[in-house]
Amino acid sequence: MKISRTARRLGLAAAAVLVASFTMVVVNQAGPASAHGSVTNPPSRNYGCYERWGSDHLNPTMAQTDPMCWQAWQANPNTMWNWNGLYRENVGGNHQAAVPDGQLCSGGRTQNGLYASLDAVGAWTAKSMPNNFTLTLTDGAKHGADYMLIYITKQGFDPTTQPLTWNSLELVLRTGSYPTTGLYEAQVNAGNRTGRHVVYTIWQASHLDQPYYLCSDVIFGGGNNPPPTTPPPTTAPPAGSGACTATYRKTSEWSGGFGADVTVQAGNAAISGWTVAWTWPNGQSITNAWNATVTSSGSSVSASNVAYNGSLSANASTSFGFNASWNGTNSAPTLTCTAR
Repeated sequence: MKISRTARRLGLAAAAVLVASFTMVVVNQAGPASAHGSVTNPPSRNYGCYERWGSDHLNPTMAQTDPMCWQAWQANPNTMWNWNGLYRENVGGNHQAAVPDGQLCSGGRTQNGLYASLDAVGAWTAKSMPNNFTLTLTDGAKHGADYMLIYITKQGFDPTTQPLTWNSLELVLRTGSYPTTGLYEAQVNAGNRTGRHVVYTIWQASHLDQPYYLCSDVIFGGGNNPPPTTPPPTTAPPAGSGACTATYRKTSEWSGGFGADVTVQAGNAAISGWTVAWTWPNGQSITNAWNATVTSSGSSVSASNVAYNGSLSANASTSFGFNASWNGTNSAPTLTCTAR
């Protein structure tokens, strides 16, 4: 049968449309990792590296100031760009069989070893946390959660010199299910742990048999009892009521919510306490905070030190953090710091 020139043209046009449509589907499927999630407080290893260096990841200073992140960026930058895609599939709840010792932070070298650098043993940057804290998992795709399993390393384990194993962990919390809100929080009690630890979170997403395996490095200050406000004379800063400054830094943002840290620094004289105040410019609202006592009245916020981080030597600093909600615009506030 002879095919006319017009028919051939129509056939070629239809094929081009089909190829273009197929290409568009593939590109969308391979889109950014915002389709998944991770623990954002305390930050997972690769989220923390992305948060600190994502806009400056070629800076050689990282090798000296943040060496574990440096080795991860050198091994594969996609480990950080895809900070919220560290999952396996079809594990059937048998996590210990799927993820071998020494490979917990990479999810058992999932996805052809994309996250293998996260298993490296060393002094990962660790966030100071109270022993009772709120763990926050940010889920950009709103997959929901069947549960979260939250483990913490046993006292005496040293993550700077020892690989993480199942036997080095203690299960401290199994949560219930969460609706698909995109933000899942759990109240965690670390008991009397002190010093460096790893918080290991398994997030079982609800949309598929798709568990996520997330390592967060933390430093606990001393069990449920914070350090005394008056340390021994050999280490105590001199009494004083000098000036202080406060610096605001947004650490993460998602639909309807965000996280931020505030660094408080003493001036040229020691201080024995501090209060940071600000007024939200766009009606934001704090949902939870750590390392400070925070009160709000409308858009006005006041954050004061807790027992263990008020006394600062001259030019010394401490920090506190919080999660908050926002809608429409999320401008940074102007902070004032008052020292005692």
